[in-house]
Amino acid sequence: MAGRHYSAASGTFKPRSPVLLFLLAFLALTLLFYIFSSSSPSRYSSRNPNSEIDYSFVASLEKFLTKSPLSPTAGDDTVSGTTSVEDAKNLDESAWKNENQRLYDEPFYPAFSPLKVYVYEMPSKFTYDLLWLFHNTYRETSNLTSNGSPVHRLIEQHSIDYWLWADLIAAESERLLKNVVRVHKQEEADLFYIPFFTTISFFLMEKQQCKALYREALKWVMDQPAWNRSEGRDHILPVHHPWSFKSVRKFMKKAIWLLPDMDSTGNWYKPGQVYLEKDLILPYVANVDLCDAKCLSASKRSMLLFFRGRLKRNAGGKIRSKLVEELHGTDGVLIEEGTAGEGGKAAAQSGMRKSIFCLSPAGDTPSSARLFDAIVSGCIPIIVSDELELPFEGILDYRKIALFVSSSDALQPGWLLSFLKSVSAAQIKDMQVNLAKYARHFVYSHPAQPLGPEDLVWRMVRHLLLFDGR
Repeated sequence: MAGRHYSAASGTFKPRSPVLLFLLAFLALTLLFYIFSSSSPSRYSSRNPNSEIDYSFVASLEKFLTKSPLSPTAGDDTVSGTTSVEDAKNLDESAWKNENQRLYDEPFYPAFSPLKVYVYEMPSKFTYDLLWLFHNTYRETSNLTSNGSPVHRLIEQHSIDYWLWADLIAAESERLLKNVVRVHKQEEADLFYIPFFTTISFFLMEKQQCKALYREALKWVMDQPAWNRSEGRDHILPVHHPWSFKSVRKFMKKAIWLLPDMDSTGNWYKPGQVYLEKDLILPYVANVDLCDAKCLSASKRSMLLFFRGRLKRNAGGKIRSKLVEELHGTDGVLIEEGTAGEGGKAAAQSGMRKSIFCLSPAGDTPSSARLFDAIVSGCIPIIVSDELELPFEGILDYRKIALFVSSSDALQPGWLLSFLKSVSAAQIKDMQVNLAKYARHFVYSHPAQPLGPEDLVWRMVRHLLLFDGR
């Protein structure tokens, strides 16, 4: 180990010099200062005090499309045509020179430098045109998927690609996050963001037209020198709906994917395409409003257990119908079939805010949007899923806000109800207090807020870069 030696007598490492000890102490103090300052909301409170925060995808998108330019930002060096091996080599040499300059000019890099992200200026048919397509058709709530889910609501649930992109390309004077900045020269970038709306195109375009657009997007990205330089290892690809981009994503399997879960069953992702060392799990966008202090009151929660959603699902979601049979007619338990539109949202929100526990079984994939609806509603999630990776697990401790139950236990006659009644009032209160604290981590917004999901995404990405050697 550089700068240290091992003492066989004591079994410990000892510094070789007081100078080194001082430097290590200084580094630790600087790290603590960075962590606390970057996580404090007050640090940003005076930056843009008159800025209105949008939590609604539709409302935010309305403003975004009204004021956003449709032409590339001046100074960006995105390549519009096919590049050569020489282009990739030249970029590699420029990036290497830039990286060395950082290391010498910033002695604590990368621990104290923001992530530098290059956002591709893709043609509008991959970006703005798709956002307008959603904007012009989202009121058509009768548009349903094969299993009865409203298409436009699904797009909103998986709109993480919009929230991240809108924040990255916003003017620096409007941004609050300090752990990530946009750069306009590729050799300066740590990462490359691909702003292609895969979910919107999948649900709102005709099937063959969508596949053709996927192939065009694939070719466009693979023509970039940065892609050829790394084979996509430093590229971020939002594919948050498991059906999206399916026909071509095998060609981009080395990129960092933004996913709803890993689903190792093979129903949605092929073996070797997704894994925790490479990809990130992001929370669904909640379908209910954030619960304020008044609705968090435990005295208003008279119902023991609540669930409202699609009762028949595919794959791992089949447990839902079994749980319905087990819990049907039980006092203090309300399980309802979900309905689309504002009426369905209001019913779900009301039920969650009146309940102590909210059932969160698997959907078509091991995850479910209901988990995040419950969290922002102050309702303790009962997670019934045998293989589930959760967003930001390296940062957040879900044991403080949720209870985990195996499928086999949940389906035993009387077991789940008995288990919930055994949870003490003190434990319930503690978890409700923690839910109030944790909710901010699952609420997308524009501008993106410190400690919000966008912020935690970049913290997790930095972890990948540091420990995966990308």
